[in-house]
Amino acid sequence: MVIRLCFQRTWFARLLLAAAFGFFPPPGRAQVDLPATNTLSLAEAKRLAFERNWDLLAAKSGIDAAQAQLIVTKEFPNPTASLSTFKIGDRQGGTSLGNGLVERNYDSLAAVSQLIEIGGKRHDRQMAARAGVTGARAAFFDARRLLDQGVTKAYVAAVLASENARILNESAGYLRHEADLAQVKFKAGAISDADEKQIEISAEQLELQAQSAGATAVQARIAVEILLGVNQPKGNWTPAEALDQLLVTPTAGTNELRPQVARPDVIAADANLKSSLANLKLQKAMRIPDPTISVGAEHNPPGGGPPVDTINFGVSFPLPLWNLNGGQIKAADAARAQSELALEKAKAQVLADIANAASEYDEAAQRWQRYRDQTVPKSAKVRESVAFAYEKGGASLVDLLEAERTDNDVRLAAAQAQADTASATADVQAAQNVLTATELNSAN
Repeated sequence: MVIRLCFQRTWFARLLLAAAFGFFPPPGRAQVDLPATNTLSLAEAKRLAFERNWDLLAAKSGIDAAQAQLIVTKEFPNPTASLSTFKIGDRQGGTSLGNGLVERNYDSLAAVSQLIEIGGKRHDRQMAARAGVTGARAAFFDARRLLDQGVTKAYVAAVLASENARILNESAGYLRHEADLAQVKFKAGAISDADEKQIEISAEQLELQAQSAGATAVQARIAVEILLGVNQPKGNWTPAEALDQLLVTPTAGTNELRPQVARPDVIAADANLKSSLANLKLQKAMRIPDPTISVGAEHNPPGGGPPVDTINFGVSFPLPLWNLNGGQIKAADAARAQSELALEKAKAQVLADIANAASEYDEAAQRWQRYRDQTVPKSAKVRESVAFAYEKGGASLVDLLEAERTDNDVRLAAAQAQADTASATADVQAAQNVLTATELNSAN
C-alpha cells in the first residue's frame, strides 16, 4: 500500500483568480450619482469616469491578474510526502511481539521528494511575469488615455447638441417676432395672407428642428453617462461649460518623437515583446529535464535479528528521448515575432496619430477663427439689416427668409467648428500622451 500526501495551496490561487477576473464585485459599485446641482463639468465627468468606467475597471483587474501570475512564478513547487509499507502478506514475518496482523515485521518507508528546476527556468518564468505586470499597467494607462479622450469628445458633443438647440430656438424666436409683426401688417393690409403664413411656417420649422436638436442633446448626454458608468442613464443633466470654455490650446511636446517610445500603448507592446522573449527562452530551457530529489527513512521491526533503520536518497528525472519541446519552442518563437511586429506597428501608429491630430486641429482652429472673426459678424449684420428693411417695407419676404436661414446655418456651422476644435484638441493630447516610470509603477 502506498500513500502519497501532496500539499497544495489551491485556495490561495483561486482567491487571486476570483479577485482578478471580477468574480467578486467591487464594493460600492451599485449606483453612480451625478452632482446634486444637476450640472456636470468636464473635470467632474473625467473624475467619475476614472472611478467608475467599466472598461477601465476591467483593465485595472488585468493588473491584479498579472500580479497574481507573478506571485505564482515566485512560489517553489510543493514537496511530495510518501509513506510505503511492504511485506503485508508475509505470514512468516512474526516478531517477538507475535505473529498477528499488527505484530509482523513490516518494512515501512517514509520519504519526501522535491522537484528542482534547473537551466534558469524559474528566472525566465519570473521575467515573463514581470513583463506581464508592466504590460498590464501600461494597458491600464492606455485605457485611461483613451477614456480621457472619449469622455472629452462625448462631453463636447453634448455641449454642441445643446448649443444647436439653443441656436435653433433663438432663430425660431427671431422669426416668431417677425411673424407677430406680419400679423399686424396683414391686418393692416400691408402684406398678403400668403406672406404672413410663410413666415409662420418658417418659424414653426425652426421650432421643430429645435425640438429634434433637444432630443439629440439628451442622447449625447446619455452617451456621456455610459462612459461614466451610470447604471440608469437618462441624460437629466446640463453641461456646466459652454463651447468657448472648452477651447484650449493643446500643449506641444518637448520632443515630437517622445510619444513613440513613451506612450502607454507602445510601453505595453514593448512589455509584451519582453514577455514573449522570456517565454521563448523558458521553452528552450524546458528541454533540460528537471531532477526530483527524494530523501527517506526505512524502518525494519525486529524479526529474525535486530531492527534495522536506514536512510535512503534518490534522484529521478524524465529522459528526453521522444519529446524535446519543439512544438512549444516554435509557438513561442512565433509569438515573439508577432510581438515585434505589434511593437513596430504601435510606434508607427503614434506618429500617424500625432500627424492626423495636428492636421485636424489646424483645420478646425482656422475654420473656427474665420467663422468667429468674419462670417458670423457679417451674417448677423445682414440678418439685422434685412429684418429692419423688411419691417420698413424695403425688403421682400424672400430676402428676409433667406437672411434668417443663412444666419441660422452660419451660427450652427460656427458652433460645429468650435466643437471640432475642442475635439481635435483632445485628439492631439491623446496622441502626444506620455507615461513616466513613476506613473507606471504607481498603478496597483
